[in-house]
Amino acid sequence: MPRHIVCLTFDHDHVSGLIARGMTSPTAISRGEYDIVVIPRLVALLQRYGIKATFFTPGHTIDSTPAAVTPYVEAGHELAHHGWTHRLPVNLTRDEEEEEIVRGNESIQRISGRKARGYRSPAWDLSPHSIDLLLKHGIQYDSSLMGNDYDCYFARQGDVAELMKPLVRGRETALVEMPISWSLDDFPVFEYMRLPNGSVQQGLMNATGVLENFVDDFTYMTRVCDYGILTYTFHPHVIGRGHRMMMLERLIQRLIEGGAVFMTMEAAMQDWLAQRRGTAKAAE
Repeated sequence: MPRHIVCLTFDHDHVSGLIARGMTSPTAISRGEYDIVVIPRLVALLQRYGIKATFFTPGHTIDSTPAAVTPYVEAGHELAHHGWTHRLPVNLTRDEEEEEIVRGNESIQRISGRKARGYRSPAWDLSPHSIDLLLKHGIQYDSSLMGNDYDCYFARQGDVAELMKPLVRGRETALVEMPISWSLDDFPVFEYMRLPNGSVQQGLMNATGVLENFVDDFTYMTRVCDYGILTYTFHPHVIGRGHRMMMLERLIQRLIEGGAVFMTMEAAMQDWLAQRRGTAKAAE
């Protein structure tokens, strides 16, 4: 029987991503703080449709504004790891990256009572050390890579990528990769940004057009896969504007009409592993 899973995920960066970019003016900080207004509305929207989501939350967010995190923890949504600061692991030393994982997990455990099972890298850019460190600290799945659209896979470790030589793929690990895509992320299509280096991210796209793109990706999954998992990424301070919240609710309604099964990332990972075991057993 066909089974099409949707994971609604929220990267609750608060002000961490702005500080990591050196954007610390009162106006910049206020942009991140807007999520304090949005979180109760998001929790209410998800409750209205009986959906459990996953919030990837930096430790900096948890420790700076625990009152903004508590509502979705208490509502039973998954709290997953998103670093402590919002610095890119690829720009850190191994020790610095491990400190981010340890400190982030300490923040998560303090507010939720358990360590994270899942991880998403800030800006989706893993380092050569990331997979080894995630496994070392008990992370079961990652959601930072883009090697598939509707299927999970096991992340590789030790790829060798050199300019004048063929790619040498590393070994498969036990870390489940739950892939994402910039095309299913609200930040590049909606958020206008003037960055410190002078570049501009235009954002501000029409929400109805983005909605059609998001729906079509799900519809295509139902056409090409009997079993699939599709992950959408939102940021509370981005999706929380009125017309975008209305778009998010329309997206949920359209996905329900299409037969979507909503799960947290952790639940979807477990479902994928069970489905994989069942397929292997049937082949014996």
